[in-house]
Amino acid sequence: MYLRVEHIGIAVKSINDSNDLFRKLLGEPHYKVEQVDSEKVSTSFFKIGDNKIELLEATGPDSPIAKFIEKRGEGIHHIALEVDDIYKEMKRLQAEGFTLLSAEPKKGADNKLVCFLHPKSTNGVLIELCQEINPV
Repeated sequence: MYLRVEHIGIAVKSINDSNDLFRKLLGEPHYKVEQVDSEKVSTSFFKIGDNKIELLEATGPDSPIAKFIEKRGEGIHHIALEVDDIYKEMKRLQAEGFTLLSAEPKKGADNKLVCFLHPKSTNGVLIELCQEINPV
């Protein structure tokens, strides 16, 4: 079951410059910076009510974010949907014909298990499923 839009991911060239820009835009500083080595990305999170904005900066030229920016420029990279059971939802979506980018969820930023759906199966939008690891 989907719980909410958890965050919107935005690909940026410079996380420091973008942290400044979004601090001015939102009137609040980011609350967390985290590196996800498996995805070759640095992340920064801003809270907006119950939702978040995640800034994503590549940590290397072979990062998916570096490739995205090279192809499309900075901008919205993905929409993350929080689910209560990521395994069940992955199985359901695969049965519905969606293409998953991994067979198993991975550890992502912000204490989440994540799985992405290929944009070719979702009208060109990269969708991230995420589930809190050991919710409090």
